[in-house]
Amino acid sequence: QVQLVESGGGLVQAGGSLRLSCAASGRIFSIDTMGWYRQAPGKQRELVAGITSGGSTNYDDSVKGRFTISRDNAKNTVYLQMNSLKPEDTAVYYCNFVLRPGTSLVAFNYWGQGTQVTVSS
Repeated sequence: QVQLVESGGGLVQAGGSLRLSCAASGRIFSIDTMGWYRQAPGKQRELVAGITSGGSTNYDDSVKGRFTISRDNAKNTVYLQMNSLKPEDTAVYYCNFVLRPGTSLVAFNYWGQGTQVTVSS
């Protein structure tokens, strides 16, 4: 069974930095896209950043120039380096992988459990 485990959230002052990690475990045939989403209280979950298997990245406009997504395919891990954090970045952050488990040729969405990021002003 595939699981995604996140780490790296916490409390930081505005202007500070955090690095999130998300590692997939279990039988995995291949991983397509990896991404980070966030959900603030009372708001819908939104895409923060994504990275394809080829390394192409995309970012929400609100984090461009401040956040960097990267992946380590050997470790089935995605990272989100967050710099110059703002109070409006406060949310629960979720990783998302589109991957083929076991010997499946069909890709499925998998989610991490979420990690709280709180930025104080």
